[in-house]
Amino acid sequence: MGIRVYKPTSAGRRNSSVNDYAELTVSRPEKTLCKRIKKHGGRNHHGVTTTRFRGGGARRIYRIIDFKRNKDDMTATVKTVEYDPNRTCFISLVQYEDGEKRYILAPLGIQVGEIIESGAVVEPKPGNTMPLTAVPAGMEIHNIEMTAGQGGKLARGAGNSARIVAKEGDWVTVLLPSGEMRMVRKECRATIGRVSNPDHQNVRIGKAGRKRHMGRRPHVRGKAMNPVAHPMGGGEGRSNGGRHPCSPTGLLAKGGKTRNPRKTSNSRIIRRRKNVRQGQLTL
Repeated sequence: MGIRVYKPTSAGRRNSSVNDYAELTVSRPEKTLCKRIKKHGGRNHHGVTTTRFRGGGARRIYRIIDFKRNKDDMTATVKTVEYDPNRTCFISLVQYEDGEKRYILAPLGIQVGEIIESGAVVEPKPGNTMPLTAVPAGMEIHNIEMTAGQGGKLARGAGNSARIVAKEGDWVTVLLPSGEMRMVRKECRATIGRVSNPDHQNVRIGKAGRKRHMGRRPHVRGKAMNPVAHPMGGGEGRSNGGRHPCSPTGLLAKGGKTRNPRKTSNSRIIRRRKNVRQGQLTL
């Protein structure tokens, strides 16, 4: 595991770095767990752009991931550690005793040949999945469910992990990587350990071409446009827009709340991530 920095043989190479992918064991995915995904270029079913600056990029094959980890009372053997172009962390192919194969999010440090399992009475070691009520307090967890049986939703990015800080009644208080502290039902499941590929945050893209390979088109500033294209466009000389930052439709871009107020899970947030100052959060 590490970051590889090349010699500056060109302007693009000078400021770029790549992951060495030393943990990966195979280069081709399991065909039975793959499917094609169609690209939409940020457009909805009417063909109207709803997400700007998307399009193109290399073709991807989607790997079907088991976020629920609901196959209890049966051990599984780790067969591979693989790259997944659809997410920042690595994935692992596991095979259960009955022969079924599934992809899971690879925990940090997992090795081929290890035995993992899920259930309420399993050992709390990296890769095992259990209800939050059975997880010891203070232990690193990831792939946390918000609704029992729905599948993991929280702490799934590369290098992320959360911690249990309190248990009271039917609720468990979890400290998330963003600094947000929220209550989750005790029946919800989580996987022990930290998500793999923590060096993902240290990779430098280095050139615009790599972003185009990812399906990201050039991001144009609103104040650089004409008035017909953006509310902040136009003006004499190099203006600063003449108003607060906003989207092409006039929606304020800074300070506005974007979370759906009708979400019932909002009432379970004890401390929001925006209330945590930089450098004060310690996991």
